[in-house]
Amino acid sequence: MFHYIKPAIVAGSMLFSASTAQETEAAFLQSLDGNWSGTGTVKVRINSSPINVTCKFDSHATETSLSLDGSCRGLVIVSRAIRADLKTDGKNYSGSYVGAGTGTAGLSGSRSGNAIYLGIRWAKEVNGDRKAQMTVEKVGDNGMKLTTVDVDPESGKRVLTSAITLARN
Repeated sequence: MFHYIKPAIVAGSMLFSASTAQETEAAFLQSLDGNWSGTGTVKVRINSSPINVTCKFDSHATETSLSLDGSCRGLVIVSRAIRADLKTDGKNYSGSYVGAGTGTAGLSGSRSGNAIYLGIRWAKEVNGDRKAQMTVEKVGDNGMKLTTVDVDPESGKRVLTSAITLARN
């Protein structure tokens, strides 16, 4: 008789854990919902000088998704549309990113603490390969930081290629 109770308890606790994880992700994603603006730097290529940019984003979140849609302007005349769409199953994230000028890139990763860590798979080769990393980090109640890091193919060193700090409007 007790043998049947244990599996039921384990299964019930697993369902509770999955439900709690999804609720936690939903609260995190919804905390990123809203209008954001800020400044930062972007490198077009690893060996180029950083360009100062001003950015605006509209962020739309549901219990299982996050969409960032906006643009960044630099050097007065340069403007680039940027869009990231993410979905989560409560544990893993996947989606797409447009903004590097190479076409739609794939995103996949997970969240740890207040940041979503994503691997990028570029549509075309960028800086010698098709891989980079992106982080979407919540900073306090009304801040967000977006960063991308790539690897210099010559030195093997990690290079910060964009760092944008945003505040909720």
